[in-house]
Amino acid sequence: MRPLLATIDNAALKRNLGVVRRHARRSRVLAVIKANAYGHGLMRVAAALAGADGFALLELEEAVRLREAGFRQRIVLLEGFFDPGDLAVLLRHRLDTVVHSMEQVAALDGLPGGAKLEVLLKVNTGMNRLGFAPSEYPRVLERLQRNPGVGTITLATHFADADGARGVDWQLERLRRLPGFGSLPCSLANSAAILRFPETHCDWVRPGIMLYGCSPFPESSGGEAGLQPAMTLESSIIAVQELEAGEAVGYGCAFRAERRMRVGVVACGYADGYPRHAPTGTPISVAGRMTRTLGRVSMDMLCADLGPVPEAGAGARVVLWGDGVPVERVAEAAGTVGYQLLCAVAPRVRIVEK
Repeated sequence: MRPLLATIDNAALKRNLGVVRRHARRSRVLAVIKANAYGHGLMRVAAALAGADGFALLELEEAVRLREAGFRQRIVLLEGFFDPGDLAVLLRHRLDTVVHSMEQVAALDGLPGGAKLEVLLKVNTGMNRLGFAPSEYPRVLERLQRNPGVGTITLATHFADADGARGVDWQLERLRRLPGFGSLPCSLANSAAILRFPETHCDWVRPGIMLYGCSPFPESSGGEAGLQPAMTLESSIIAVQELEAGEAVGYGCAFRAERRMRVGVVACGYADGYPRHAPTGTPISVAGRMTRTLGRVSMDMLCADLGPVPEAGAGARVVLWGDGVPVERVAEAAGTVGYQLLCAVAPRVRIVEK
């Protein structure tokens, strides 16, 4: 078998859920498992996070899979339903929906008698993505409250800069002026707000990236918040090249050796989900020691500097991210975020559970 594999640590997922609960002791937890649980595997992660009070994702089909697999927690569709015909499926499987558009509100008027659909009413407080403007919110709330088919209404918003300098106060101020704030149940806090702004925790928190051991803050790693990486992407050295000073490695001859050096060829490339734009110097671990990538990432391979690990040869273990190599630092070197790297792991990568 090709030596590349992603190891998913179920104990780390459970530990990270525990970190969420320690930060938000009075809140219920809606675990975000969209995008195939951030690349970790939907059903695998749902089983590991069975202690969560609910799950949040996007696809109706995946929500139904969870119900049919026996999960009884609250399940929320974060983008809501996309067609009025979906409502019968939501009711049949006891699925809750975000409501963020007048088209969805109008569709809810057609709910059958005796229906009770729980909704999260999304307000746009500054993210300017989904949700009703604060000026629209009062009449939408009133209309939903008059609808006999609508059950509990939870007020929801999404923070645009909880991980940045602006913070959340400007959005909270807009929320506090809304009718029903303080009396309706609320779901506000994402991972960054859970860790940084306890005043946002309210009734339901929505942890995403922190469940997988990755920090929501660009300047830190998950370990600093007590989180453990749930995914380790690892491979092996499959060949060693001896370069003389001035010789190049990889496409475009993007790296040239300044002196004689050993280069390890690693079975992992951009077709596996490793970022093609990761430059020379991206952190990587070989035989338990930190080193760097060299040259351009190829479709199926990349190269590592074996200078810091002179004993390493073919078969030496390589950690691309995870165990000892924070995905945040790999992402930082590549000019992206850990979210993207975790979600981008390709289907051809073998998955094992720990």
